[in-house]
Amino acid sequence: MTNAVLYLVTVLIWGSTWLAIKYQLGTVAVEVSIAYRFALAGVVLLLFCLVTKKSLRFHWHHHVWMALLGFFLFSANYFFMYLASGHITTGLVSVGFCSMVVMNILLSRLFFKTHISLRVIVGAGLGMMGIFMVFWPEVQNFDLSDTGVYGLSLVLIGTLLASLGNMVSSRNQKNAVPVMQANAWGMTYGAIFMAVFAFAMGREFNFDPSFDYIWSLTYLALFGSVIAFGTYLTLLGNIGAEKAVYSIVLFPLVALSLSTVYEGYHWPMAAVVGVPLVLWGNVLVLTKPGMFKRMLFRGRPAYKPL
Repeated sequence: MTNAVLYLVTVLIWGSTWLAIKYQLGTVAVEVSIAYRFALAGVVLLLFCLVTKKSLRFHWHHHVWMALLGFFLFSANYFFMYLASGHITTGLVSVGFCSMVVMNILLSRLFFKTHISLRVIVGAGLGMMGIFMVFWPEVQNFDLSDTGVYGLSLVLIGTLLASLGNMVSSRNQKNAVPVMQANAWGMTYGAIFMAVFAFAMGREFNFDPSFDYIWSLTYLALFGSVIAFGTYLTLLGNIGAEKAVYSIVLFPLVALSLSTVYEGYHWPMAAVVGVPLVLWGNVLVLTKPGMFKRMLFRGRPAYKPL
């Protein structure tokens, strides 16, 4: 499979999972649906590791950090994202999720003392300004019952939890915990956390036999949580994190397009201006100065004056 195909698969799947989440809302409680999703994904990844003879044995303190990964990245953050999808269109949820780029920068500075350049600050500012513009109609008409602002608040909480999960993942990788096994255990722990939470909240562990629920659950577990992550990891190894991370920039375009078709999302002028700001801000954050010039002129002979 070529890098172009790997990249396309990653962007299309992750961009479409937001709409699939919409079909999970209704008969089955959010907490239970998330538990089902990551139980299925976790089992598939654990079996994959066994079949490919990847060791699943780790010291107990590694399991503590993998459990934290499961809590932040595969349970708690999705709880808020699923709730947000019940109040705003899934395309807007994906745009709000782009704020994770900014949160990752700030948390990396806090936990790992990474340097923040002026370019990153400008890009983060443009991105946050774009998100504010996309949600400006809801902000402008804010009242205590406003679902748009409430939905955005849920997205930002979920995104912060996901960003904390990224910090845990970075810590695990720095301590030589393989990504595939960490995610296999993390998804399993995430499913357990959500199941315990659902039980504590008195949720019924029922199941919706409708076609929409089954296909969306299967799609989210196998494609969104297993296949897309596998293609992304492969791409990461082939072309490096700097280029592979562009999927975060591009999948909101897929999500917004699907939201326009299937959810009737209408683009106000603020969103027409705001979405490009979000995308361009993230490009500035995720690239280095002169990268586009190097990519454009790569392979061309240097100009030599006569």
